[in-house]
Amino acid sequence: MGLMLWCTAHFLHAGSIRVGPEQGITSISGATQKALCGDTIWIESGLYKEGNIVLDKSLTLMGMGNPVLDGEKKYEILTVGADDVSIVGLTFINSGYSAMNDFASIKIVGSRYFKIESCTIRNSYFGIHVSNCSYGKIWNCSVEGTPDQEQNTGNAIHFWKCDHMEVFNNLSSGHRDGIYLEFVTDSRIQKNTSTKNIRYGLHFMFSHQNSYQHNRFLKNGAGVAVMYSHQVDMIQNEFQDNWGPSSFGILLKDITDSRIIHNKFIRNSAGVFMEGSNRCVIDSNLFQENGWALRVQASCTDNQIAYNNFMGNTFDVACNGTLVLSKFNSNYWDRYKGYDLNKDQFGDIPYNPVSLYSVLVEQNSAFLILLRSALTVILDEVEKAIPVLTPIDLQDLSPVLTPYPL
Repeated sequence: MGLMLWCTAHFLHAGSIRVGPEQGITSISGATQKALCGDTIWIESGLYKEGNIVLDKSLTLMGMGNPVLDGEKKYEILTVGADDVSIVGLTFINSGYSAMNDFASIKIVGSRYFKIESCTIRNSYFGIHVSNCSYGKIWNCSVEGTPDQEQNTGNAIHFWKCDHMEVFNNLSSGHRDGIYLEFVTDSRIQKNTSTKNIRYGLHFMFSHQNSYQHNRFLKNGAGVAVMYSHQVDMIQNEFQDNWGPSSFGILLKDITDSRIIHNKFIRNSAGVFMEGSNRCVIDSNLFQENGWALRVQASCTDNQIAYNNFMGNTFDVACNGTLVLSKFNSNYWDRYKGYDLNKDQFGDIPYNPVSLYSVLVEQNSAFLILLRSALTVILDEVEKAIPVLTPIDLQDLSPVLTPYPL
């Protein structure tokens, strides 16, 4: 309590310290030891090799002319264990690697009201590692690595047991996951680009009441995985060119009460893969040129799929069972061949988007060798006339005849 009161009093008279080759203080560590709570440390351009710099008081580190902190591939570079810390305009390179410890270029532990802004991180194990923190902001940062084997690479931006995080306008690439959240609540992921990561562009585990909006997930091992979470909003994101035998735009595994609205799924192996997902809304999305637009497992219930455009996908919908407990309504399907006699812009007959060929592929992937053959067309036409294997209940009862302006 005495230290907190002393820091609060000093904030009213905060000063500044300058660090640089021609200054009285030439090391960042020396400046942090001399500084008082609330001070700003101005760091001039140059190369700083100081091992692990530990920040245990409320300070602002402000870069001038792109100063570079080098971990020499041996050390964690900056460890923060205080509240009200700001890190702005610094470059971090060559953090250490450890199979036992999560070495990071920037590690934040047990902090409230921290900010990391306009920083560049290169060649790190973990880029930014945040644990047991509240009310943090990571803005306008670039975290880029060189993709290696998954077990030898950490995450670009990693959160564990945090709340009220704001991740805005960052680039994350070349890591295991671009952005990772585990036991994270009430947080916002907005306007980030996550690309060329080994596993996922964004990964949720046991993380509730979060949202991610206006992000781009391009050419990752897979786009986004939302697992064991509820009340997650996924709005106006772009999922593109996430290709691979087990890849997808979004994986939804054991999630509930979430929304997927106004997203674009373009050229992914699967746009959305759903397993054990309940009471989710998939509304007003574009599914275009994917291998599978939607793969809905029989373990999914009470999901509402409406007002989406399905255009140019190899398979619009696939499922692994005949019992379907999710509802499709008022979607646009470019394969729909129905008619509209009353001119209300809705088809007069329902549309079943699951083809017999897609059912066979779900049961045995070797059937993909027949893709685009005449035999698959014959099978599908026969199944339409005498449905046997496709789920009869999986129908869009009122398909629209023209695509929505999404």
